Amino acid sequence: MNKMFDISDLRRNEFMLKGSFAKKGYDWWWHSFTGIDAENGEEKSFFIEFYTCNPALGGDRPVFGQLPENKEQHIRPSYLMVKAGCWGEDACQLHRFFGWNDVTMHEKAPYSITAGDCYASDNLLKGHVCVSEEEVKEHPEYMSDAGEMEWELQVDKQIAFNVGYGASSFFRLIKAFEMYWHAEGMKTLYRGEVRFNGRKYIVIPEKSYGYADKNWGRGFTSPWVWLSSNALFSAKENRFLENSVFDIGGGCPKVYFIPLKRKLLGALYYEGREFEFNFSKFWTLPKTAFDFREDDEKVYWHVVQENSGYIMETDISCLKREMLKINYEAPDGTKRHNNLYNGGTGIGTVRIYAKTAEGKVLIDGISVTHCGCEYGEYDR
Repeated sequence: MNKMFDISDLRRNEFMLKGSFAKKGYDWWWHSFTGIDAENGEEKSFFIEFYTCNPALGGDRPVFGQLPENKEQHIRPSYLMVKAGCWGEDACQLHRFFGWNDVTMHEKAPYSITAGDCYASDNLLKGHVCVSEEEVKEHPEYMSDAGEMEWELQVDKQIAFNVGYGASSFFRLIKAFEMYWHAEGMKTLYRGEVRFNGRKYIVIPEKSYGYADKNWGRGFTSPWVWLSSNALFSAKENRFLENSVFDIGGGCPKVYFIPLKRKLLGALYYEGREFEFNFSKFWTLPKTAFDFREDDEKVYWHVVQENSGYIMETDISCLKREMLKINYEAPDGTKRHNNLYNGGTGIGTVRIYAKTAEGKVLIDGISVTHCGCEYGEYDR
């Protein structure tokens, strides 16, 4: 069987900030997973990210774009930011910054990045972030909450979402897109240990419900959409799907600054069977419709994607009290996304249909938990 999107490509996990991206670009490696409290057995969802920005503008110290004096002088940010935290009732994001002279990179595949006691590669994560209440008050430019997290994790990326032409070597070379995406591990097994605010969490591969991807470019999409989970239960089979995952991302990609409005990339890996909904593969006749809404307690995503043979309908919700408004500043020094919902405890359904002469026929209705989820827009 020919693979559609489950195609590993470690070259797309390389460090991408070359050429014009070195002075006006970002590149990040994102990881999310679930751990189990060593004392009470309760689950907690975590994330770890290594975010790099404008390396050619850096030096001994991190440069913060949100400092008032840097805003006045149009000084762009430059640093490695190690972002770590959790979702749930005590959701938080913790930021540790390094100047570029303190960062060691293996830029080519397989990538690795080291700064202090923080390390990331395709198969290992180690690090420590600690931010005090005083630092949060004195340094709003850190865009951080207070807390402490330490981790050491083995990483096993099992299923990829290779989005195809948009992140190919040619389009990377000419830097045609504003924001690129590659999910080398849309299903990833994590093994290890996390210590968060004094509590120990054990991460077990089969219960980690893990995810790993990367983004890079010169700016962020708006709207910004991301949904993914491999904690899936089949109504048809009446069992958990051990070899399945879905992933949806995008919003408004730009090609040479021209927006392609309301476009998403989507994939469902269903027990070895691949369904792809990819706007760049025009010969598959892709279509997408999505909306987002919120009430006092929850946020909701509704996505319908189709190609010439199939339809995927995704409905996810997440409790606001378990989510973050996640913080990034763009390479140009602006902070446009100030209302970017980010969560890891979403629930909902994915329904996959086949198109037939008689109409659409349900292949399976899938219940979703442990769903990573994001949505945000800003005024352009």
